[in-house]
Amino acid sequence: MSARRTRITVIAFGAFLFIGISLLLARALLGTGTERSQVLDVVRAQARGDAAGVLAKMPPCRRNPTCARVTEERTAKLRRPGRVEILNFTPSVQAAFTNQSGTARVAWRTLGKRFPVVQCVFVRRQGPLTGGEVEIVSISNPVGLEAPCGA
Repeated sequence: MSARRTRITVIAFGAFLFIGISLLLARALLGTGTERSQVLDVVRAQARGDAAGVLAKMPPCRRNPTCARVTEERTAKLRRPGRVEILNFTPSVQAAFTNQSGTARVAWRTLGKRFPVVQCVFVRRQGPLTGGEVEIVSISNPVGLEAPCGA
């Protein structure tokens, strides 16, 4: 009886551990999709010329008067008609297991414009044990089509 209980306990513990690690890994990997979605929301607001909408999606920038002013000016310049299309997105980090900050790169255009806009987006991501949240901190002026974004 004792050997059987030990075996069942080990199997149950192993299953519990496997499920727990799988859930944490899934949550860490879902952060990339959340990051892309939030960046798309910011870019859509920019394309509409909605500076208030952009700043609402970037609370750290909204609280900084200089960042807010620059964002309002940039948004006015990047107003474009048509539906926003993401051409390329490189996340700030593939899977955040701990709290991390980094720079994502997004290339986008609207159907009404021929040339794409490439921007760098500074992002803070939490690991799965600390909430798994994604926060857009700021977005850059357009950079060159082949220009990298710093880390």
